[in-house]
Amino acid sequence: MSTVDITTAEFEKTVTENDIVLVDFWAEWCGPCKAFGPVYEKVSGKHPEVTFAKVDTDAEQQLGAMLQIQSIPTLMAFREGIAVFRHSGAIPEQALDDLVEQIKGLDMDEVRKAVEEAQAQQGDAQA
Repeated sequence: MSTVDITTAEFEKTVTENDIVLVDFWAEWCGPCKAFGPVYEKVSGKHPEVTFAKVDTDAEQQLGAMLQIQSIPTLMAFREGIAVFRHSGAIPEQALDDLVEQIKGLDMDEVRKAVEEAQAQQGDAQA
């Protein structure tokens, strides 16, 4: 699968309706984004079962603000609708390939348990 451009309106549906989603936040004027784009596209071709999405932060400023994107490129990864990775800056091809394999290998029961525990601690801190 090649990359797909998504908008703020499509973001939640894309993340929740696909098992694994990587999202590249980029802008046309960003040099590192332009350098990372072909790497992202190449790796997407190696993993057809993974959704590789791109968000133009200039066109989708509301989404960028919602997700607190402060520098680009920023890569986020979601598995079963849960954010499991976030990194600002370009990633080399081999590292991106390795990342995809690590995300595929995640024990999602463990991830959900960790998320629940973190939310419970946050609730306790606010009480």
